Amino acid sequence: MSTQRPPGGNSPYRGPPARRSDAPRHEPATEQPAAPRARPAGETRVFGLNACLALFARRPQDVRKVWLLESRVGALKSVLAWCVKNRLGYRVVEEEDLDKLTATQHHEGVCFDVLRRPPLTVSDLLAAAPAEPKASLLILLDGVGNPHNVGAVLRSAANFGAQGLILPAEAPSTLSGAACRVAEGGAEVVPLAQAGRGEDVLQTLRHAGYRIAATTPRDGLGLFAQPLPKRLVLIFGAEGEGMSEALIRAADLRLTIPGSGEVESLNISASAAVVFAEWWRGTH
Repeated sequence: MSTQRPPGGNSPYRGPPARRSDAPRHEPATEQPAAPRARPAGETRVFGLNACLALFARRPQDVRKVWLLESRVGALKSVLAWCVKNRLGYRVVEEEDLDKLTATQHHEGVCFDVLRRPPLTVSDLLAAAPAEPKASLLILLDGVGNPHNVGAVLRSAANFGAQGLILPAEAPSTLSGAACRVAEGGAEVVPLAQAGRGEDVLQTLRHAGYRIAATTPRDGLGLFAQPLPKRLVLIFGAEGEGMSEALIRAADLRLTIPGSGEVESLNISASAAVVFAEWWRGTH
């Protein structure tokens, strides 16, 4: 779990008032096959095999362009058939072309241009979540911007049945390609919501029957000491900077993962997986 910020930090959740069966033949590559067109503002780029397959399974209508390696044609046969049927562009390219398109070598041989999916409001997220007294798990991230951490949290959240992840108002409203890849399809399973500026998110969540728990590296209730609330919101802060003192004070309880003490804390993605698993164990 992350360390916490110096006292007096402001909570980002309470701002100042504001009010075919065979694979179709692919088209041959040209000398510069992967030079992408300029992406419209309403599109974003997703890469990683499981991330792209999960996106295609849930919202194929949002796919706008596909680039892939020859080695991925078999795995993406249904995607290519969809592209042919719907007159969408796709291109088989070389490894270095995908490196340029995605700005990483960790693209796993496929990249999609897709329509951006705007985040839900917190109210919309709650409307879709199970009503009281059913168990429900939501996640708030406070200052967590590293895409690998966000993606890893989403992967664990999907595995343990979380109903949503809430971002602060000032955070980017679209997950990066790296976050989606690390999430391994979790970004398509766990709904994403974003707080509005000036919105008292914690109060809204309490009215929906949730208890708010801040995860801290020390001085909290031991995670295994007693059952976790069935309806729970877990707050995680960024590594290094940590969670804002204001959010810690506003929480209903603090949770600490016990351990040997040989290291100060677990990183956020490891902490999240441990806490999610304990919540799942107690509610299923």
